[in-house]
Amino acid sequence: MIKHFYIEEGEGNPLIMLHGNGESNEYFSKQIGVFDEYFRIFALDTRGHGKTPRGEKPFTLNQFADDLLDFMNDKKIEKADILGFSDGGNIAMIFAIKYPERVDKLVLNGANFNTKGTKWYFQRLIDIEYKIGLKKADKSGKRKRKIELLSIMVNEPDIPEEDLKKIKAPTLVIAGTRDLIKRKHTEEIARLIPDSKLCIIKGNHAVARMNPREYNKEVLSFLTK
Repeated sequence: MIKHFYIEEGEGNPLIMLHGNGESNEYFSKQIGVFDEYFRIFALDTRGHGKTPRGEKPFTLNQFADDLLDFMNDKKIEKADILGFSDGGNIAMIFAIKYPERVDKLVLNGANFNTKGTKWYFQRLIDIEYKIGLKKADKSGKRKRKIELLSIMVNEPDIPEEDLKKIKAPTLVIAGTRDLIKRKHTEEIARLIPDSKLCIIKGNHAVARMNPREYNKEVLSFLTK
């Protein structure tokens, strides 16, 4: 079990924030100081990201979901709202499928349930960069970490549609108008999850940073109902 680096702010019901691939909890800098008026915020650095150690276990979304369970158990959090961005959203989906009793509400921002969900030009760039990285002889240090990060985007997620239908938590599916995730794919996530709401707001993949005012309004409206 690893020890996550995290930011804890506010009081009330717990809200866990999960950042995207290659990032840290700093991604939510425009949310934490707003949401902490309503919730007890836990903004984590995922395994091998930010200030959280890599550890020895597999570097996969499934492992990150199990890490989240360990974190909640360690902090004695029985149930929480979970907000996940990009790969953080994918971790949140996997967690909600595996551990439904530990999730209150779910916010999936710019998530995808398989690699076909990302726009072709972005996925192509990632595939090329990954193949180039594998061919290089030196796979130590920063280069090894980069390959691991790219590996997740090349090979994951791979969540069956039937599993999405099993998610019990009320869910907000939110994305930007110019997101890296295909609009039809985002709509499909909202269609497959039974108790879900779809929200598309002006912005790109990093809509929480680029359009925080509208983003925060929509997310808080959903979580505080």
